[in-house]
Amino acid sequence: MSPRLLTFMVAFAAFLGPFTQTVYAPILPELGAALATTPLLINLSISIFTFVLAFMQIVYGPLVDRNGRKRILLLGLAVYVGASLGCFLAQSIELLLVFRALQAVGIAAGAVVAVTVIGDRFEGAERGRAMGSFQMMVALGPVVGPVVGGFIGEHVDFHYVFLLLAAVGALVLLANALWLQETLPANVTPNAFHPTEYLDVLRNRQGLAIMLLSFVQYYAFYNYLVFMPRVLDTSYGLSASEKGLVFLPLSIAVVVGSFAGGRLLARWQPRPMLLLTASCNVLSVLLFLGVAQLSLAWLVMAAAAFGLFLGLSLPVQTSLLMDLYPHNRATAVGSYNFFRFMGMATGPVLGSWLYQDSNLTLLYGFATAAFLLAVLHARMRFR
Repeated sequence: MSPRLLTFMVAFAAFLGPFTQTVYAPILPELGAALATTPLLINLSISIFTFVLAFMQIVYGPLVDRNGRKRILLLGLAVYVGASLGCFLAQSIELLLVFRALQAVGIAAGAVVAVTVIGDRFEGAERGRAMGSFQMMVALGPVVGPVVGGFIGEHVDFHYVFLLLAAVGALVLLANALWLQETLPANVTPNAFHPTEYLDVLRNRQGLAIMLLSFVQYYAFYNYLVFMPRVLDTSYGLSASEKGLVFLPLSIAVVVGSFAGGRLLARWQPRPMLLLTASCNVLSVLLFLGVAQLSLAWLVMAAAAFGLFLGLSLPVQTSLLMDLYPHNRATAVGSYNFFRFMGMATGPVLGSWLYQDSNLTLLYGFATAAFLLAVLHARMRFR
């Protein structure tokens, strides 16, 4: 298999994580009515997926380092397919929550294995390009998910969203079973896992700086996803479809930035590039805070700028991690993904508390300050 096809094959397994997270967001009211449950519980089906997805990153890391990439990925995909069928057949909110958690248990393997395989197979500029393609695929997940879910919910029974996930998961499982070759280095001798291995990962000051930066980036990103619709409501009175269009430049910018970031790694040194893109990210949040309630056009441009600089920095982060942790890459990737997913989960929770009185200054001012501290910390560690 060509390196390019290998990249997209493993990246598609990682794409399924964020895609599954958001695919049925447009049909949550219909799903809640069908299961005769409360909005709180039906929303919990998304939150529980995110938290389990985050936790399983630190479980899969050592497993992939010891037992190989292919075996763990195939096992995770098999669990995901079975859990998706369970969601399709669930007739109560309790069963749906159980199977949603199992979906996350299974598909969490995709993100860890994909980055680790790319780190094993590529070096230098080729690794940067492969990481850019990978991050582009992952960035597409939350963008494509609601579009596909809304289309299915409008034209057929919404349960078929989960049947689609099972079918796609089965195809990805079959493709990886047939064509993915094991990339675990032959000279690695598996040892019993000990929790102190994660302490060893976090002792690398540059690695920890990257993980903290990823946490803050995704915290800020989910502030946009969750609270920007409220700004568009209160300040501009947009309809639901108009609000969806406002998100389009942000989503496209993340995808374009992820693709371009991998290509730029062939020309720029990764550490200065990461600091530059992250610093521009801070400025974009500050710009959004200044213009969000003054001009819709400027709001869209500021949000798109955030997405572009976020996308540009993502391939740099994963490429640096591959260099910093040559002997325990999967464990490091698991830690990195854990920080990133916890940022996703923390954004809506802490943001809701900060935005209680529709205080946009407090919400995005806090995000700007946290972002700036993370960048300054990274700058110190990279010296």
